[in-house]
This record gives sequence, structure tokens and C-alpha cells, in this order.
Amino acid sequence: MLGLTCIDVDGTLVGSSNEVLPQVWAAAERVVAAGMHLCLSTGRPAFGKALGYAEKLDPQGWHIFQNGASIVNVGSGESMSEGLPHERLLELVATSRRLGRILEVYTDKEYAVESTEKRAVDHADLLGVPYVQRDPLSLSGQVVRAQWVIPIEDQAALMAEPHPGLSLHPAGSPAMPDTMFVSVTREGVSKGSAIHTVAARYGLSTDRVMMVGDGENDVSALRVVGYPVAMGNAEPAAVAVSRYRVGHVNDAGLAEALELAMTLP
Repeated sequence: MLGLTCIDVDGTLVGSSNEVLPQVWAAAERVVAAGMHLCLSTGRPAFGKALGYAEKLDPQGWHIFQNGASIVNVGSGESMSEGLPHERLLELVATSRRLGRILEVYTDKEYAVESTEKRAVDHADLLGVPYVQRDPLSLSGQVVRAQWVIPIEDQAALMAEPHPGLSLHPAGSPAMPDTMFVSVTREGVSKGSAIHTVAARYGLSTDRVMMVGDGENDVSALRVVGYPVAMGNAEPAAVAVSRYRVGHVNDAGLAEALELAMTLP
């Protein structure tokens, strides 16, 4: 049995209903009871619904949020997060205001968004938090990530824009199929870099780790583990770097992956 399985949220743990299927929770309970660590590995922040998922998967464990920018032990509250350079944050906010483009700014514990567009309001509901309009520069504490929230057809143009000193992580959600979420972190920060950190904290080599994902922002994580698994609904980039393929998220493909993790030598 493997020592650690990392799990993406949108398109992996939750599908178009934005809920976790009962058979997935049942499989997760079986592998944890057998002694495996489960680690959420998501672009979502460490609050709202994602925090609840992490607490249910492994209430005393380390979990990866915000595409690797937030690494949090949900039991102790300890953080190994990576801050976003302040000068880059100021540039992002200025660009957002100039273009009228939705920008969300996050710490480990809260976020701010100025836009009142429906897409911004709908995303708050997806995250499981109340929508509150707020100046992104008013947040207290270390800012770890920003996120562009854009129409899906604008992804290519945004990805071509220069973001010096930063890494971009595009991801979608079946619950908002017309929207692309492009996380912005310090350069070099990713789900892959965070998995190295978490595995080391557990005393494991990454070749004894499984990652289950479906999107482009999962590729860095799939590349660093010994057992990369793509969902049946995965994007081609995720499939290309995977060793195994399981069912669609809406058919509880994650439960299949967890059962596989139990059988691997």
C-alpha cells in the first residue's frame, strides 16, 4: 500500500454537482483506516468547502491549497505557505483595475475581490463562502496567491501576457463550465513543489506517492509522483503524463483510484 495519495478537488473529488459522491467518501475512509495519508491538492483556498473536504479526508494531516502556495496542517493550523511578492501583487491589482478584469487575492485564511460581476459572485458560492466586495490590498497577513477569473475563451490570451517572477496555473470546474480560473503564485510554486514538501514531512519519497487529477494545473504534481492517475474526464495534458486512468468524476472514478492505491506494492 502507498503511504500518501494526493487528491485534486474540481473534476476529481467533486464533479458537476459540486458535491462528493458517497462511494468516494466510503473509499477514503477505508484507505485512511488502513494507514494511508490523504492530502487534498487543490487550487481552492484553505477555507470554505475545501477546508471541510480536507478535514474529512485527514483531520490531522497536511493539505495543499492554492496550487501549492498554501500548505496547511488542518489539525494544528501550522503553515508552510509561500508568499506572493508584494510588488507583483501591486502590478496585478493595477492591471485588474485598468482592464476591469476579475482578480481575487488570497491569504491562507481569507480572500478579497473588488468585482461585482456575476462570475465573481458565483465563484464565492462555489467556494462555499459569502460574497463580500473588498479591496484586495486591504487583506491582513501574508498574501500567497492571486487569481484571474475569466471567460474560458480568454484563457489563451491571458496566458500569453507577461507575468514576470510569477507562475500561472489554469484550471476549470465542472460546476462553472464557462469559466477559467488562472492562479498566480510566486515563480516555481506549484502542486508539484508542494507534494515534495508534504511527502518529506511524512518521511516519504515521492515515488511512494499517488496523485489523482484531471486538469492542466495537476500536471506538475502528476510528474513528480511515482503513481500519476488521470480521471476519465481529464484534459489531454493530464492524461499525457499519467500512468493510470480511472473513471469519470461523476461516476466516482476517484473511488477506483483509491482502491488501486490500496493494492500497489
